[in-house]
Amino acid sequence: MAGPVADQHIRLMKNGYKISVGRDVLTGAIVILAILMFAGTGGTVLSDAINSLSGQARAGDNVLVSAFLLNIALILFGWRRYKDLTKEVEERAAAEQRAHSLAVTDPLTGLLNRRTIGERTAEMISIAQRRQKSITFLMLDLDNFKNINDVHGHGAGDAVLKKVATRIADVLPPKNLLARLGGDEFACAFIFDPEQPKMVEQIADDLIDAIAAPIIEDGVQLVVTTSIGMARYDMESEGVDVLMRRADIAMYSSKKQGRNRHCWFDANMEQELQTRSLLETGMRAGIPTGEFVPYFEQQIDLATGRLTGFEMLARWESPTQGLISPEIFIPIAEETGMIGDLSMSILRQALHNAKHWDSSLTISVNISPIQLLDPWLAQKIVKLLVESGFPPNRLEIEITESSLFENLSLAQSIVGSLKNQGIKIALDDFGTGYGSLAHLRALPFDRIKIDRSFVSSLMRNPESKAIVKAINGLGESLGMPITAEGIEDKETEAVLRQIGCAKGQGWYYGRPLTISETRKILAERNLLPSAPLEEEPAEQEDALSILTTEKRLQKTA
Repeated sequence: MAGPVADQHIRLMKNGYKISVGRDVLTGAIVILAILMFAGTGGTVLSDAINSLSGQARAGDNVLVSAFLLNIALILFGWRRYKDLTKEVEERAAAEQRAHSLAVTDPLTGLLNRRTIGERTAEMISIAQRRQKSITFLMLDLDNFKNINDVHGHGAGDAVLKKVATRIADVLPPKNLLARLGGDEFACAFIFDPEQPKMVEQIADDLIDAIAAPIIEDGVQLVVTTSIGMARYDMESEGVDVLMRRADIAMYSSKKQGRNRHCWFDANMEQELQTRSLLETGMRAGIPTGEFVPYFEQQIDLATGRLTGFEMLARWESPTQGLISPEIFIPIAEETGMIGDLSMSILRQALHNAKHWDSSLTISVNISPIQLLDPWLAQKIVKLLVESGFPPNRLEIEITESSLFENLSLAQSIVGSLKNQGIKIALDDFGTGYGSLAHLRALPFDRIKIDRSFVSSLMRNPESKAIVKAINGLGESLGMPITAEGIEDKETEAVLRQIGCAKGQGWYYGRPLTISETRKILAERNLLPSAPLEEEPAEQEDALSILTTEKRLQKTA
């Protein structure tokens, strides 16, 4: 119970209490009169009452005796009613206190709730302004808290939240405000000297250290970290809502920078957030209208120099902003859940075009870690192969090491289904993750791709060269050919050829190409067999033709 509902409940309790008190005032008045009558007549009537009860009273005294006994009954009734009223008042006061507590605090941790900290912060701002001080508002969000609930249960999660609440309270300076906003999000505010912002940063550092300490619950060690956003209220600030929103923006910036850290709000963060919102809106409109298209990066046989295939890359050809890099839109697509639709849309276009290329050419496609959590991923890819008529043995799915940590058993199921259809599987960015050898044993990979960070530093860093040699030797022993990414010059290519890497790709062989540019290169190398005119893909497919083809294929599937 919180907010208007709790307020209404309290008002109803107070109204009921007033009605009850009114009734009991009348009862009390009657009892007082009874007591006065008892005091006035008790001395003379008492002996007559005793005689009446014993049967010795005169008949004329019975009325007075009856009145006397009625006084006694009224006094006893009044005393009982007084006790009941006292108990009722205590119960109503306790209920009112509980309702008020629920309206202003979080029931799990006992901290303030979202509504109350906003009201109390406004009061604190008034105090700070009179004292020529500033207020800082901190927004804290626990990192990876969901894993604790998923692995250890909500009981363990609640224990962590209560412990974190205690640790935050222990670190904050006196006269602070502390609230749990909901879920794993906390907020606090306190007054500080505007000339000493370092004091706020020190408190934030202490909060990060305190929260990161292990929590032991039922013999299990639980660890969480926190990302903190900080905003300050000065004379020119616009109000509590703006202060809280800025702290929230800064907190998400902390998460974006790697989590387990803090940062102050900066006006550029708000501009970046607005830009991101525009990009997200543009993406939701652009995916179904074909603005996202495949580009192709050449893959070369290092021993012969022959073109063996392409890696498909995503590009956004925005009608308003031009060509947008995947480094900008891929993270947004992953965070918003659009990555699956985006990837399938681009892959559909690539397969429809590449099916007309020479049968020796392969297409490699990188799968996002988010997509690998989709249990229907294999079926979606196979459906696209059937729709396009692209041979499964010419498709290679690339999976990064980092994507295997979330759910290895599901990844094994997806990879198994794809392998059963004849699709090849490559382990991408090898050497940058953890437990690489274990992953090579757990999944039936056909190829290993060395991360470009090792290849690009090959000529100037002996350690990188040693790592590349070791990975190539491992691939040879396991029967997995090696592809080196990020080749940018002839010297690097020569070293990789000498080491024994099978394939290479990078800007040394040319920048990623559009569909029409790729077809032009293939035509020059006689790798574009003639196709029936009605099946010949257009040089530049527009959005309408893509949608029409998709609908037709869905009807015939």
